[in-house]
Amino acid sequence: MVRREGGVQFRTMRIPIETFRLQNGLFVSLSEDHTAPIVAVNLWYHVGSANEPPGRTGFAHLFEHMLFQGSADVQANEHFELVQRAGGTLNGSTWLERTNYFETLPSNQLELALWLEANRMGALLPAMTQQKLDTQRDVVKNERRWSMDNQPYGSWLEKLPALCFPPEHPFHHSLMGSMEDLTAARLDDVGQFFATFYTPDNAVLSIAGDFDPNEARRLVERHFGPIPRGGRKPALPDMSLPPVFGQWKREVVPDDVMLPRLFLAFRSPAFGTDGYYPASVCGAILGLRNGSRLKRRLVREREVAADTTAFTFDLAKGSDLLVVDVTARPGVPAEQLEQEVAFEIDALVRDGVSDAEVERALALIQTMFVSSMQEAGERADKLSLFATYFGDPNRLNEEVDRYRAVTTEKVNDFIRERLGENNRASLVYVAREDAPGELVGSDASAEAR
Repeated sequence: MVRREGGVQFRTMRIPIETFRLQNGLFVSLSEDHTAPIVAVNLWYHVGSANEPPGRTGFAHLFEHMLFQGSADVQANEHFELVQRAGGTLNGSTWLERTNYFETLPSNQLELALWLEANRMGALLPAMTQQKLDTQRDVVKNERRWSMDNQPYGSWLEKLPALCFPPEHPFHHSLMGSMEDLTAARLDDVGQFFATFYTPDNAVLSIAGDFDPNEARRLVERHFGPIPRGGRKPALPDMSLPPVFGQWKREVVPDDVMLPRLFLAFRSPAFGTDGYYPASVCGAILGLRNGSRLKRRLVREREVAADTTAFTFDLAKGSDLLVVDVTARPGVPAEQLEQEVAFEIDALVRDGVSDAEVERALALIQTMFVSSMQEAGERADKLSLFATYFGDPNRLNEEVDRYRAVTTEKVNDFIRERLGENNRASLVYVAREDAPGELVGSDASAEAR
């Protein structure tokens, strides 16, 4: 169904969702869709880098690798081989608040995916060896070297949270982990981490696509039901933070780069709260696709940027981050790049956004969301997201309404409250030979034009 409100077309849809919980605490969501003969299995564990104890950074990401190294009935790397031989795809990922594993297969292979996920949830520890830990620790270290330490701009995902969150905050430290902490990891530490967090009562399982719900229930009960519930999980410290940084924070990173690049972050309301949705719309206005404000002003009109984007981290605890990411054109120095971006943000705070900009952003966000829900893998992932963070996968069906409630006034309120100079954090990458330069910041932004 399509309906129009305030000049914007909204696509409305209702995704079928069934839920149940096993006695061991595993929360299960089912979404049946026979459009294509495929099925997606998606398992989220409510553990990420935020749950790592001091001195043990990188454990969550290390575990993402360890879970593909076999269990009591599956040999190392056999998980990949079995799924791919059946015509499926699979992967895993780690984030600050969760770790997830997912497969998409022909629908007649549903039991294979469920058996594989249940086997490593319930029987990984007997197959965990020092040799596997040493091997995967080296793999993770090499991944860090390749994707972060030796990649232009690669350290931004480590440096930006460190700049934006206080040292004692669980979001401050590196998602990838430090080399020292990875080296210090012992087999007993890894086993304890698994026994604490990789339990059915700390996980959600979502199945979407072409399957029979009654058969899926039976298979989930059969394979996951015998796994025992875990013990008490250590509580995270207080995650709350003031709404703004209180000052303009800045870090300059000399790097082996050809072009300056600016990551400008703002503290914003946590994912899923009422305040999150105006922040998300603001991000879309600033940097979503070619019609965005920054793309138009900085790339096409003033020709100072080669590329721009904006996004939220979508952190559900304490505070989120809205990030503007701008890469300079050749010949544009870092000082000018930061001034130009600051000029645009200052104009946004001073003048606000228009109804037309809000309508465009809403239309883009909602079209992208509705389109993604046609894919079994994306649907299963979103079901797991809402079940993990809010205990309610049915929130997936409320997302369009939550965005629909965003008005121009609410977006402008967010801008005035959160985009001022007291809530900016600049992470600026410069070529190593340009490192001694001192960035000017907002004092010169009015002179940038």
